[in-house]
Amino acid sequence: TEPTGNDPFYVKPTLTSCPWNPANQLYYINLCSRKLNLDTLPPCNLVFLIDVSGSMDMPNRLPLLQSAFRLLVNNLRAKDSVSLVVYGGITGVMLETTSGAEKEKIIRAIDELTPSGSTPGEAGIRLAYTQARRHFIHGGNNRVILATDGDFNVGLKTEAELDEMISAQRESGVYLTCLGVGMGNYKDSKIQLLAEKGNGNFAYLDNFKEAEKVLLKEFTQTLYSVADDVFMNVEFNPDYVKQYRLIGFDNKVGALKDAGSLVEGGEIGSGFSMIAMFEIEPTDLNRSSINSQSTNDRFANIRLQYRHPGDTTHHYFDRNNNFSYTVYEQLDKSYHFSAAVAQFGSMLRNSSFVKTRTWNDMVLMAQASADETDLLQKEFVNLTMQAKNLYMKGKKKKSQ
Repeated sequence: TEPTGNDPFYVKPTLTSCPWNPANQLYYINLCSRKLNLDTLPPCNLVFLIDVSGSMDMPNRLPLLQSAFRLLVNNLRAKDSVSLVVYGGITGVMLETTSGAEKEKIIRAIDELTPSGSTPGEAGIRLAYTQARRHFIHGGNNRVILATDGDFNVGLKTEAELDEMISAQRESGVYLTCLGVGMGNYKDSKIQLLAEKGNGNFAYLDNFKEAEKVLLKEFTQTLYSVADDVFMNVEFNPDYVKQYRLIGFDNKVGALKDAGSLVEGGEIGSGFSMIAMFEIEPTDLNRSSINSQSTNDRFANIRLQYRHPGDTTHHYFDRNNNFSYTVYEQLDKSYHFSAAVAQFGSMLRNSSFVKTRTWNDMVLMAQASADETDLLQKEFVNLTMQAKNLYMKGKKKKSQ
């Protein structure tokens, strides 16, 4: 749903029952950002920073990235520009800044890349930022797009060192988008850290369909920011909420538990949509109010803090939510699908919160909630079936 008026966000909270624990409730917060008009977007200054080290010599690594970047190039306009920096056996600028109108020239440079050598990630990142600053467009979208398996084995190695370097670079006004590929030696934590510290976003590409989704279908929300340093704070009314837990966000657990720690916000792109989910342990007042479905009592306060791109001033978006309960079966199927995804993640982690659920339950829940016309949702159903077979086999082996 599009935000109304001049609001940068649309927030829709929904309270319902919890499918894996009927004694509890689920509280959904659906957040959507304003969608920018592609024709009126400012020009882009993009630096493709591609890892061409020996570890990228696999079909699901460099060849996949080459296909992904071809998709991105086809979306560029004449007023956009691209340069290509690589690191591996060689580290250097393989294509100087070129207009988005010269698509054949850009794609030719991408196609000529071959993997070899070690992984001097530090040198590549520094060179890409230098290139981005050299051709900086004031009022434009200046961005480095790093594509790698994250295996930095030459130069800066530790996450603390990478953190320090990227944090210093982002002050230049250049954003960072990170694309991760590969398995085995894939270093997910390092790539996510780079994107977080670089005021940017992150996506993992495991096949061409995912590349198409990130760089074609979600093109504007991947590359164009509508708000920076965004974080959401939710304050529950203790009259209605005895306890709660935020589902997911496991990489933030330490910071969330430590009241004195600083939780950095993230970049939100054009047309971005997400759902945050809380599992709620309701109070007696909460339970007794369900039959009336809604009251004038405050259930939660939702506050978003953010900055406009290129601005240092913090802004706030507040939404007070009164108690309002919707029966789970009456919700749109998209909510059921979100709950299925949350339950699947919990089951993969063998979470105690879903200990009463079986893998048969999981598959049935996924099948019932998925939209058969949506390829990604169909893929999710297949994943639950594969997980069921793997986990059930593991249990049988242990019992033998």
